[in-house]
Amino acid sequence: MQNLRVVPRPQELFVSVERETVAGACPECGAEALARYPVLSELGWQLVTKCQSCLCSTERGPWGKHGPYTFLVDSLT
Repeated sequence: MQNLRVVPRPQELFVSVERETVAGACPECGAEALARYPVLSELGWQLVTKCQSCLCSTERGPWGKHGPYTFLVDSLT
């Protein structure tokens, strides 16, 4: 039991992703606050466009199988 080492906790309080601003207005609330970013959902990784005011999804489609990671084995046919 003496070989246990203490691993420090991460210092970041929140995990976030880069959001790409998208031109247009939300069909629900009319706000011009659309952003595109990846999310992990029950369908796997999805690239979504959402209103940042009311969180209405305006677009959703599959993203990479492993999210932001690309493995060499995935490029083999």
